[in-house]
Amino acid sequence: MEYKVTKINLSPDKALYKIKNWCAYQERSQHETRQKLFDYGLFSEDVENIISKLIEENFLNEQRFSLALASGKFNIKHWGRNKIKNELKKHRITDYCITHALNSLDKNEYELIINKVIEKKLKLLKTNNSQKNKYIVLQYLISKGFESDLVLEILNKHL
Repeated sequence: MEYKVTKINLSPDKALYKIKNWCAYQERSQHETRQKLFDYGLFSEDVENIISKLIEENFLNEQRFSLALASGKFNIKHWGRNKIKNELKKHRITDYCITHALNSLDKNEYELIINKVIEKKLKLLKTNNSQKNKYIVLQYLISKGFESDLVLEILNKHL
């Protein structure tokens, strides 16, 4: 079965109304908002006008979006700085906003989360080989975006 994605053809005024509600629901990046507006069947000039209106009326704010994404992914999904940084780059966030968002993560809380994830992962491992456990936990935390040197430092305290 083949599915076709059909674009909605909205007037710029209707699209502006609809996208304001969409942006008010949760923080959005300019990139994803732009994509959504193109999905509404708008042309580039209309899209850019709407984006500028959304920025003027504070519906879109890249710095606020990057802070919300970083804190959410860290606190809820327990992602590390590297994975958060990659996610922000997917949204085409500026380096300044990325740096600001990553610096907003509390250092003590960051290490506390690493400890918590290490303990949780170690409980799940069935092998008694400490070197193998160390490697498995290290790889797991790296895949979650944590820095390998910091993870190793904390992991050495556990094993």
